[in-house]
Amino acid sequence: MRIGILTGGGDVPGLNSCIKAAVYRAADEGHDMVGIRRGWAGLLYLNPDDPGSFDQHTMLLTRANTRTIDRTGGTYLHTSRTNPAKVKPRDLPEFLRDAFDTSDQDKTVDCTSHVLRVLQALKLDGVLAIGGDDTLSYAVRLHKEGFPVVCIPKTMDNDVYGTDYCIGFSTAVTRSVEFIHALRTPAGSHERIAVVELFGRYSGETSLISAYLAGVDRAIISEVEFDIDRLVNFLVEDRRNNPSNYAIMTISEGARPIGGEMMMSGEADAYGHKKLGGIGDFVSKEIERRAGIRTVFQQLAYLMRSGVPDALDRMVATSYGYLATDLMLQKRAGRMVVLRDGKYTTVSVNIITEGKKRVDVDELYDIDQYRPKVAHLLGKPMFLY
Repeated sequence: MRIGILTGGGDVPGLNSCIKAAVYRAADEGHDMVGIRRGWAGLLYLNPDDPGSFDQHTMLLTRANTRTIDRTGGTYLHTSRTNPAKVKPRDLPEFLRDAFDTSDQDKTVDCTSHVLRVLQALKLDGVLAIGGDDTLSYAVRLHKEGFPVVCIPKTMDNDVYGTDYCIGFSTAVTRSVEFIHALRTPAGSHERIAVVELFGRYSGETSLISAYLAGVDRAIISEVEFDIDRLVNFLVEDRRNNPSNYAIMTISEGARPIGGEMMMSGEADAYGHKKLGGIGDFVSKEIERRAGIRTVFQQLAYLMRSGVPDALDRMVATSYGYLATDLMLQKRAGRMVVLRDGKYTTVSVNIITEGKKRVDVDELYDIDQYRPKVAHLLGKPMFLY
């Protein structure tokens, strides 16, 4: 067989471990693995009538050229947030400009017919797609078009529907806890209130679990609107009760004050998402304005997804890579590899677009105190999904 593999969306630690495992499994069984560069953009921008385009957008992956990639973070294949089903006319490659109706510059173009032609030109028997719910939603589209796909969930938000665990989550939490503890030094030295903003658009799991493990004073998550007056009063009290006279909190980038909206900027990407960020700065300034206490604001952002994966992400990523390749070799496409109740299994790729994965607020969050709360620990999985 000849199998394609790609990574889409934001990079996370563990992607290279997954790619390497997939390549090794295919090679051991005598099959070829073709890397598609820059996610779905690699297929969109590949011109099957231009021989030079193949080397530009794809590469044959072997044991030799992937031998050491798992020692670094990020993705060896690079990535993008391209959605071939919704391409803005100005983003179309030059060779496709006449193939689609671009008379309405505000209307996106569905280039799936071109992608299917490219897949045929590459002589691929299937594709392993590694990504979050956006990237994988296009894999579902290809599945519905009849092309074999196997999906591998990754996102540090851990919010792909249908799986308990996504590649990158453990490392993101590990990084966050380390930086939160490090920020206690300046916060305590200067007797301030520290506000730590973490990635998390719709799911506040990184804020919740990082706060739970780091023992912060308050945690704001995407799922629950917060009262800024109550939050400031809590933090002032927390600071007063701390012998070192400081307080620290986490907040998801997608959090909203009561009656407010997510803080977004820029133009929406191909999946309809604008750039998030700024809620932590807003809270920090409100603390200073309302309480007259200096703050330390830190937006961890890309630091959460930087560097090498921790041991758990290495293990899950490697296992997902092996399992996904096995599914393709067994001609069991149309599946997503997942962890459920601590066990590896698979589900239909259709489940990806059938729901939303969010924090179980009733079980894991105190909406009155703005703190993590584990109502019933017995029977909960390791990461309290």
